This record gives sequence, C-alpha cells and structure tokens, in this order.
Amino acid sequence: MKRRTFLTGTLLGAAGLAAVPVGASAAPVTVSSLDALQKAIDRAVPGDRIVVADGTYTVPSGSALRVSGKKGAGDAPISIVAASRGGVVLQGERGFVFSDSSDIVLSGFAFRQSTTLEIPANSSRIRLTRNDFKFADVSGLDWVVVRGDDVKIDRNRFHDRTTEGIFVVLDGADAKTVAKNLHLFRNHFSGHRYTGDNGGEAVRLGDSARALLSAKAVVEHNLFERCDGDPEAVSENTVRYNTVRDSRGGIVLRHGNHSTVEGNYLLGGAEGIRVYGNDHLIVNNYLGGLSGRALVIGSGTTRDHHSGESKEERRGNDACDRAVIVHNTLFGNKGTLSGEGRDHAPQDVVIADNLLVASAGSLVSMGKTTGFTWQGNILWGAASDGTLPTGGYRRADPLLRQESDGVFRLAAGSPAIGAATLKSTSVTEDIDGHPRGSARDVGADQYTTSAPVRRPLTTADVGPNAA
Repeated sequence: MKRRTFLTGTLLGAAGLAAVPVGASAAPVTVSSLDALQKAIDRAVPGDRIVVADGTYTVPSGSALRVSGKKGAGDAPISIVAASRGGVVLQGERGFVFSDSSDIVLSGFAFRQSTTLEIPANSSRIRLTRNDFKFADVSGLDWVVVRGDDVKIDRNRFHDRTTEGIFVVLDGADAKTVAKNLHLFRNHFSGHRYTGDNGGEAVRLGDSARALLSAKAVVEHNLFERCDGDPEAVSENTVRYNTVRDSRGGIVLRHGNHSTVEGNYLLGGAEGIRVYGNDHLIVNNYLGGLSGRALVIGSGTTRDHHSGESKEERRGNDACDRAVIVHNTLFGNKGTLSGEGRDHAPQDVVIADNLLVASAGSLVSMGKTTGFTWQGNILWGAASDGTLPTGGYRRADPLLRQESDGVFRLAAGSPAIGAATLKSTSVTEDIDGHPRGSARDVGADQYTTSAPVRRPLTTADVGPNAA
C-alpha cells in the first residue's frame, strides 16, 4: 500500500474562533491548568464549551487528557477550544486520548506531541478544527489516525517533517474494517520533505488489507504544498477540488473501486494522478508543469482483488478496468498520458474529451491495453502523438491563454469549444465551477468570460484562519 503519493492529499491567527454550535448549558468554562481542564472534561455535558486560557502546557510523561465516556449531541457538541487560535501550545508525549465518546470538538490548539492522536473505533463524530499540528519529527510516527466513523478534520495546518510517517491515516478497528465517512476539508498540508520511497504520504485512506472495503471518505478543498508522498485511497471515496503544488507526490487510487477524482489542480511538482482498480471517474482535473508522469492508467499484478487472495496478492496492483477519464487538461508535463508493463493490462477504459498539450516526448504512451474507447480528445504541441488510435483524437491548436492564477484556459474561438463527444457520463460543471450546459468543451475548462468560482487554492483559502 505504501508508495510515493500525496493523498495515499496558513499562518495561525489571533483571537476569534469560528462559531461552534452550543446547546442550552451554562456559560463557557475557562480553565488555566491541565488539572482544571481534565476536571472540566470529566464534568462536561452536551453543549458545554471549555475554553483553555492561552499559554504553553506540558502533559507529564505517562499522562494524557482523557475524553472518556463523554457524549455530546449533534446540535450540542462538547467543545474544547483554545482562547485564541494557536494560543494554546500543548506539549508532552501525549495529548488528548478519546474513548467511547462522540460529538466532541477540539479547536484552536497547537499540537506538539510525540505520539499519535487517535480517534478510536469506539468514538464517532469527533471534529478537529482550526488546529496547528507539528508533532515530533519521529520516524514512523503517524500524526492523526482515524478509526471512528463520521469524523471531520477541517481548517487545520499540518506541517514540517522529514521522516517516514503520515499526517492523516484513515484506518479501522481491525484489518477487516475501515472507518466510514471521514470528511477532510480546508486543511493545509505542507513541508513533508521525505526522501524515502514509501511511507511518506500526506493522507492515506486505508491500506492493502482494506482494499475491498468502502470508506466513502470525502477529501476536498485541501492545499498540499511540498509534500513528497502520495495520498492513497481505497474504495468509494471522493477526492475533489484540492490543489497540489510543488510536490513529488500525486493522487493515487492505489486500491479499491468506484472512486471519483474531480476538479483537482496538480501544479509544478512531479507525479500527477495514478489509477488502479475498477469503475473510477477521473474528471475535470488540471495537471500542469509536472516533471514526472501526469496521468497513469495502471496495469496490475492481478486482474482484480478478491476475498480469498493471499496477503502478498492483496499488496499487489489491481489493473485499472472500466475507468472513465473525461474532460481533463494535461498541459506542459514531461510525461503526459501513460501506462505500465505489469502482466494484467488495463481494459475497457474510456478516454474522452481530454486536452493534451506538450512540447516534448509523447503525448500518449500506453503500452498494452484491451477494449479502450478513445474519442473527442484534442492533442497539440511539438510532442508526438504516441500510441492512440487515429480516430480517437484530432490535432488542433486549442488557443489557450494563461490567466493570473497561472492556469491555461480556453480563449474565444478555440476548436475545443462545444466539441465534446461523450454522452454516457453526466458532467454538469467544469473545474472552475462553471456550468457545462448542453454544448460541452473539451478539457477541464468550459469557455466563459465569467470569473472562476473555484481557482487553485492558496494559503488564504485553507488552514486555521480559512472562512
């Protein structure tokens, strides 16, 4: 499971935490010591809000802040918040430890621990919001591990490490289970300069043992900068509207089926999107200026993973079958669209209405495939066409213009306008959030004079101070 990928996917402000729903309990309780904080947690009832005074607090070795048997409510969580964002620095070996708890919010802390923050399988609906995570740079330490269902991790900053280990891991109670419905959004992941080949993902959704399990996680509106491992995922996840900049890692559907990768910007790094497994939708992504492989349709050591296979077989690659790859723009990458050479070739993949532009190499270098459908693609640039059938594309200058955010979009009069051909897949918006309408354009961008609703993310859009 562990391979180089970004998704295996802000400066701290002063006062003014975002509003957290509060029930009809008493006024907020302010504490200024760890003992007082633990007592307030032990007494907390739904709707309580515990405010920790700004300062640096060191949890003694062997101790922890225990949230045990505490049950908030959906509209009245138990909220434990810093007086100001980043104003409470929590040091020591261990911080918060959850057990048999639900509807708990942790907000505004600067976490500086040397052991994992775990949300166990017996705890659900936990929210980590507007925190700053910079754990000890210990090899093999995963910073946040999610085993419970319906967890939200939003508007946090994860930053600055050099060792093996992962910022956020989606796991389960055991190898036969996986946490459901993780929502990971508006986070800033930066500065994971890991030099090894495996184990340095920014985000990992599951692992090889869970290859056939359905997590239904949503990873959206996150910014990944200088992250050198690949985010990896198992089945039925949605990875959308994220921006990956200057990172060696890309987005990898390493295991599983029925996932969607939509509307992501991968800019100026190395790897792009790599796809294994069955029935994925890869739509409206912009891959620009990548020094490695932009889009890889993976071959397999096995045709399909199945419930009786050995542990070693499960670790292998599942060939990509029946993916739909539509309305993507691949611009100025060293390797544009390519395949691999394992025994089981990808099959029955639809590659339609994509825009491929490069100045060197081959635009398509697929190797062996079975039952591919190529249609409506536009190719341009000095790069050779490569290995695709002549009826599946045409060569035409798409008349791209570079805008202030660095993205190349269609200009008026482009032959890509209204030229899309695929009718079987509904694509209602483009990467910028503009409606496609009935006459869809080739590539990720639908031509319009209106300003984009979504652009590549910047640090102002994510992290503790994001809207």
